[in-house]
Amino acid sequence: MTPLLQVREVAKFYGARVGCRDVSFDLYPGEVMGIVGESGSGKSTLLGCLAGHLAPDAGEVIFDTAVDGPRDTLRMSEPERRMLGRTDWAFVHQHARDGLRMGVSAGGNVGERLMAVGARHYGDIRSAAVDWLGRVEIAEDRVDDRPTAFSGGMQQRLQIARNLVTGPRLVFMDEPTGGLDVSVQARLLDLLRGLVREMGLSAIIVTHDLAVVRLLADRLMVMKDGHVVETGLTDQVLDDPQHGYTQLLVSSVLQV
Repeated sequence: MTPLLQVREVAKFYGARVGCRDVSFDLYPGEVMGIVGESGSGKSTLLGCLAGHLAPDAGEVIFDTAVDGPRDTLRMSEPERRMLGRTDWAFVHQHARDGLRMGVSAGGNVGERLMAVGARHYGDIRSAAVDWLGRVEIAEDRVDDRPTAFSGGMQQRLQIARNLVTGPRLVFMDEPTGGLDVSVQARLLDLLRGLVREMGLSAIIVTHDLAVVRLLADRLMVMKDGHVVETGLTDQVLDDPQHGYTQLLVSSVLQV
């Protein structure tokens, strides 16, 4: 099977400080990769490089495009990268406000992404928006409400609907449950797990919460000081960590 994403020797530096260095892995269709580590470990920098939000200083990020097959996204033109971000890729921000148009209705937020890929029939766009609001547990009668009227959990679910409406094959998630109450986190995680399975999504999830990756991720990478120090099947890494840093991460959770 051809990997959906091939990451080769990706590195990013901030002067003398290492953001991430020599990161390589393959991600296969339908697979979810979790990336964990403390603040400053490099996980968000790596995600930004993979998603095209940051320009790495070295490496390749090769995506198996639907039309042209494997292509290094770092060498795509800006219009090509933008279109990829509207179709086959999606990005779920930690803070929903960063991924939503707060002055546009809930239905408009979902519909905008459809319009960005060529949809023009108002009735079809509104119908798809209502359908997706239902799939993320937002009532149809809220379709014309603005996100400012929603709770934090509802805003995050709306952001997910906006991202998934075009049927992407790869979703980047940056602390998708960060800042939410525990009960809201649990509901959102159940929703995400169901959507990932139902749509056969591949995903890369950055989080500091080991419970999130245990629930969602097939494989796990542990980062420290910009380097990957351990990788493997999620349960294997969490139940039998080999690296001293991973052992500290796991034990710190167990002691809470």
